[in-house]
Amino acid sequence: MTTHTNDTRTDNTRTSGARTVLVTSATGKTGRRVARVLEERGARVLAGSRGGPTRFDWEDPATWGPALDGADAAYVSYHPDLAAPGAEEAMRTFGELAAARGVRRLTLLSGRGEPAAVRAEEALRACGAELTVVRASFFAQNFDEGLLAEGVAAGAIAFPAGDTAEPFVDVDDLAEVVVATLVEDGHAGLVHEVTGPRALTFAEVAAELSRASGREIAYVPMEEGEFAGMLVGFGMPEPEAAGLAALFAMLLDGHNTPVTDGVKRVLGRAPRDFTAYADRAFGPAPTAGPAPTASPAQAQNPVPAQGPAPAQDPAPARGPSAAPATAPAQA
Repeated sequence: MTTHTNDTRTDNTRTSGARTVLVTSATGKTGRRVARVLEERGARVLAGSRGGPTRFDWEDPATWGPALDGADAAYVSYHPDLAAPGAEEAMRTFGELAAARGVRRLTLLSGRGEPAAVRAEEALRACGAELTVVRASFFAQNFDEGLLAEGVAAGAIAFPAGDTAEPFVDVDDLAEVVVATLVEDGHAGLVHEVTGPRALTFAEVAAELSRASGREIAYVPMEEGEFAGMLVGFGMPEPEAAGLAALFAMLLDGHNTPVTDGVKRVLGRAPRDFTAYADRAFGPAPTAGPAPTASPAQAQNPVPAQGPAPAQDPAPARGPSAAPATAPAQA
């Protein structure tokens, strides 16, 4: 679904010239994908993170302005969540800093069905830059990259979702949508709601993951209070745990179950299905073919093996809501 808010789009979407884009939370689940696709499309990326060359930390507003220097667009992925206390003021301050530095285009990652997040969206919109909002359903990749991954690895998904169905979106689709809004014209003032092509219950998700992985993975439904108590047991402060559990109860009351056509409207193709994600993330690795025979020269002068890739600065997992890193589950 795409809605219009102060719509300034042109009749036909076209690609703009190369841009310099600040990607906030650039080592996170969405940020690193957005950065990669931007580079593939010829943009210059300022990868904002706590430990990278472009230092950016949502908990340190003094880093926001310097990170925006030289950028003409930005991908805004706020931590901990747009519905969290302080998010509205953070978006207002970030927008003012962006406008003062000549940043013309902003794309904000938001969640579906979160009234408090909408208030944060409007606070950022007030800065006057071109704003596109991408409201996402729960991420499919939460089951192998995020805070649900540990439970999946142990064979159980403990979550307070009941039998509510959710149209999980593939984060690779989300990243392509975000990049399109940053480098193409025609998206200013729009709100794109992106989901997968069908809604699944968490029990159906567990069945898909079991099929793809070849091992039993069960869904363990929890009540709101029980889930909050589990979070406290993992070290989360009680008020925060209660608030997070209440947020999940609100998000998973069924109002977010309908699928949208947001991915198709932006990318011109259907979104990836959860089955394809499960096979890719949990299926058997592709069988390697026979190793090529080395030439005499290669045998005498082998290329040195590369060491492991440098570790990424960890960033919290995000969906429509981001749980702290101590939690065993998240949106």
